[in-house]
Amino acid sequence: MLNDPLANVLSVMNNADQKGMKQCSVKPSSRLILSVLEILNARRYIGSHNVIEDGRGGIVQINLIGAINKCGAIKPRFSVGMGNYEKFETRFLPAKDFGFLVVSTPKGIMTHTEAKAKGFGGRLLAYCY
Repeated sequence: MLNDPLANVLSVMNNADQKGMKQCSVKPSSRLILSVLEILNARRYIGSHNVIEDGRGGIVQINLIGAINKCGAIKPRFSVGMGNYEKFETRFLPAKDFGFLVVSTPKGIMTHTEAKAKGFGGRLLAYCY
């Protein structure tokens, strides 16, 4: 039984990308996982992804393009105010304007740069660079 499916997906993607694999598959899928994958796809860290329904949570097949240096889930999920993003950027990202944090806000899941521009706080979910 998985305690954190998002952390499982990100670690499987990170390990497969480090090994040079072109595709990986993980299960189960959820709306949270799919929205984080959409953000990674929009930022050109992964290729496309497909959901295969198997009646037991679904399987997500992810096409990797070799652009991930490191990604992972942030545990515990810290609450961050609209002016406190810099503290967590220095903690989880290696350099300024290199990589991004994924934040769950009241208006949906977005990157920390989008949340700062819109003036939202939220909970930190993941990082990727």
